Amino acid sequence: MPGSRARFAAVLSSPARPHAVPPGVDPDEFRLAMLEDTYEVVAGLQLVTSALVLDPPDQPDAEAVTWPGTPIVREPTLAEAFAALHTLGADAAALVAPDAPDLPPLLLGKLFRALGHAPASACPAQPEGLVALAARLPLPGWLAAALRDVDLDTPDALARLRGAAPRPGLVPQGPGWHRLRVAGDLRFLDPGLEGWENTRALLEGHALSF
Repeated sequence: MPGSRARFAAVLSSPARPHAVPPGVDPDEFRLAMLEDTYEVVAGLQLVTSALVLDPPDQPDAEAVTWPGTPIVREPTLAEAFAALHTLGADAAALVAPDAPDLPPLLLGKLFRALGHAPASACPAQPEGLVALAARLPLPGWLAAALRDVDLDTPDALARLRGAAPRPGLVPQGPGWHRLRVAGDLRFLDPGLEGWENTRALLEGHALSF
């Protein structure tokens, strides 16, 4: 991928999303801990500008987890978020779910590399939906239209995006990962895996199925 391409990685924040809140843990604290850990993943990427996408637009608690100067986008759909990032100067961007606190940065790197030969690339979530979606900007018309009705929580998001593409191979997928959307997803957290410090600290002392 050309080194001159301006790349952004933005975490999506939506308090309305369901989360795998364990008993005894405050839901808002858990949401923000995961959001901060996921933001730290994208903020640590080299040669990538980290950003935050807010829907609804007024989320001061979410903004507070970011570093000063972080671009804040206030858009309700993936298509509009990508367009706003392009306005900020992005030639390529990845949108990342807020509930993947232990996401390996390497997986996002693979998505950006795939944009060297495709207009979009996806990291599937287990068992459905997406962890992240990357795209060259501006979006091609077919992808912008599809993303008005598809988001990272859409169960068959990858299939729908591929179905909207004018020919096969335009939305390759990288290795999948997990999100923490229901209580059973907590079993995916690996205490031996580095990172996710805020989520880890909040869960200390709670019985989890590691």
